[in-house]
Amino acid sequence: MNRGIMTLPQLNIYRHDRGTRALITLAGEIDPVTAPLVRTALERCLLDGITTIDVDLTTVGLCDITGLGVFLDASQHATETHTSLQLHYPCPQTARLLADTGSDRVLL
Repeated sequence: MNRGIMTLPQLNIYRHDRGTRALITLAGEIDPVTAPLVRTALERCLLDGITTIDVDLTTVGLCDITGLGVFLDASQHATETHTSLQLHYPCPQTARLLADTGSDRVLL
């Protein structure tokens, strides 16, 4: 039986802390497969006592509604712990998703 090659979506997550501030740089695609990785990285920041989380989306080619849900959940948790969570430099597709859902007011 010949099976086609299935490529898994790739997402790299980099974290750089400076005191109580964290810069999370995401590279790749945020979708149902990779969104849990983003959730884990953001929750880890909150557990580590980070009070400002900046998420750099410069090299994210796609963020679907699953990824948006992760960012909104993390933003809610951040607010509950008096933490700031902001997304920076979304690609046009992600910026449109944020604007269409009204999430840009909360996340950008």
